[in-house]
Amino acid sequence: MRSIILLCAALTLSHAMAEEKVWNFDADKDGPPAGFAIEAGTWAVKPDESAPSKPNVLAQTAKSDNSVFNMLVATEPALKDLDLSVRFKALSGETDQGGGLVWRFKDAKNYYVARYNPLEFNYRLYHILDGKRTQLQGVNKIALEPGWHTLRVTMVGEKIECFIDDKKHLEATDATFKEAGKIGLWTKADAQTLFDELKVSGK
Repeated sequence: MRSIILLCAALTLSHAMAEEKVWNFDADKDGPPAGFAIEAGTWAVKPDESAPSKPNVLAQTAKSDNSVFNMLVATEPALKDLDLSVRFKALSGETDQGGGLVWRFKDAKNYYVARYNPLEFNYRLYHILDGKRTQLQGVNKIALEPGWHTLRVTMVGEKIECFIDDKKHLEATDATFKEAGKIGLWTKADAQTLFDELKVSGK
């Protein structure tokens, strides 16, 4: 009986999040991608032979100050409960490297972000409230090989789970942002990073 109940719950959740939206940037021309707003940084679509979805990737190339969060936000959809993922490839950065996923975004000072930094070998989950960044959970000593990897975040109600390459590393409960919000991509300071195959499903 318990297995039947769990299966029904999984099917209900799967149905609730069945609407998936995918951005592979392959139909975009050089420059900022359609359907996104740049909050900070330099974001542009460009061809890249290593792209998981050829021929294009989305690149963040600004070398910003240490206090700057380079961020690009999709104009739609607005989601509360979601399953969000992206392929990413860290290129360079002396102060910071790597990148992350943004969700339940209200504005540039209020949102959740989960990010991986290959300089520090760590994965961190934060909420940014009124511009102040607070760590909710973190894990160290995650060494990834150079190249493409997958970041994934799920949030249902107040429960957040964060994955890298299908392995769960972080889990937290937080009620800072209870309403639906936009999703996006994130790097910090001088982290130059490529992104591809941004996917989201939810409600």
